[in-house]
Amino acid sequence: MELALIGAGNRGMTYASYAFEKKGVRIAAVVEPDSGRRERAARRFGIPTERCFASAEAFFGEGRLCEAAIVASLDRDHYGEVMAALDAGYDLLLEKPISPDPAECLAIQEKAQALGRKITVCHVLRYTNFFSRIKEIIDSGTLGKLVSIDHSENIGNFHMAHSFVRGNWRNSLLSSPIIMQKSCHDCDLLVWFAKSPARAVSSFGSLTYFKRENAPEGAGGRCLECAAAANCRYDARKAYLPVAGQWPAEVVCPTDSPEELLEALKTSPYGRCVYKCDNDVCDHQVTVVEFENGVTATFHLSAFTNRNHRRIHIMCENGEIYGDDEDNLLEISRFSSNQAAEYDRTQIVPARVGSGHGGGDTGLVDDFLRLAEGSGGEESRSSIGLSVESHLIAYAAERSRVEGRTIEMKELRRMLREGKENQGEKQA
Repeated sequence: MELALIGAGNRGMTYASYAFEKKGVRIAAVVEPDSGRRERAARRFGIPTERCFASAEAFFGEGRLCEAAIVASLDRDHYGEVMAALDAGYDLLLEKPISPDPAECLAIQEKAQALGRKITVCHVLRYTNFFSRIKEIIDSGTLGKLVSIDHSENIGNFHMAHSFVRGNWRNSLLSSPIIMQKSCHDCDLLVWFAKSPARAVSSFGSLTYFKRENAPEGAGGRCLECAAAANCRYDARKAYLPVAGQWPAEVVCPTDSPEELLEALKTSPYGRCVYKCDNDVCDHQVTVVEFENGVTATFHLSAFTNRNHRRIHIMCENGEIYGDDEDNLLEISRFSSNQAAEYDRTQIVPARVGSGHGGGDTGLVDDFLRLAEGSGGEESRSSIGLSVESHLIAYAAERSRVEGRTIEMKELRRMLREGKENQGEKQA
């Protein structure tokens, strides 16, 4: 089988590398505007020069070059590239978000269905043993019906600074709001567990800390020239030098050379002061969702944590589940008759898998390749049809946060169908 890689950043290279190295897939072409990334992909996968493209337009101008493609470009490039790829006859592995615009998400879904093309969205958490085990317990009914979910994504202060203050996803108009870009994963988990569309969404949050008024006295525009750097935990040297050659330093400089990394930080966006960037996305946000089947959920994303992990509390009629994906531990309890009584409590440690996102990356690619090769099944675990609802919830949450009102999902869907909902309007 042959794949094209559209977007040779970290995520695209992760998926393509696994397919190439472990599954025997040939990477037939690469589309990447950054010449350094394009050349690295060409070397790694042995792609000939004539199959290396600086633009999607040039790539699609060559006609259909292989069976399927990975689309892992920047958020706001997805729509045009995906629609062209569907017209060209490609099945797709599509990095989330599908699009920051919910109308574009629906248009992609409709076109894929009309043309009979398969799109697997990179909601990798559905493929982890940790969250799959939670899903199995809920669906088994052993704890009764699901009633409510309390879920949190602890982004980690260093991850926030790297990706959402200095990095590609810092500005909602350039990429997408943080709840869409980072946490459509989590909205997708809520939909997956609840097994229902959302009825109403309400959300609150803001950019509280990563802004100019919180800069240390004497702070400069760039860390390597800053008089306050020695006492600042966000000094780029502290953030990147100890992890040279690893994520996130490899985003700044692809080698593990401290000298080359320091040189890159002189001009890289990642060498900027976190208090003086052009970021506008929230650093904390709380969202409440009521589903049509009566299940309720709360979701909390926050940069103000020391670790990057997710915690979840599932509440059912006859018992509950607590989980922390970093500790890889689930605790299942059945309710007792009173506070003094013994109660049934079980701990489960899901099998660990060595790949990224707790095995989610490899599980996702395996599922995609199975469908693209026609080796069984009509739909992936994270197909476009199953994935759009999470994006509608994320969009509604941002609308609610900005406009200060609860979003009724029936009305939002109606406006989207009628073309009256305008993405970007009033975005923070």
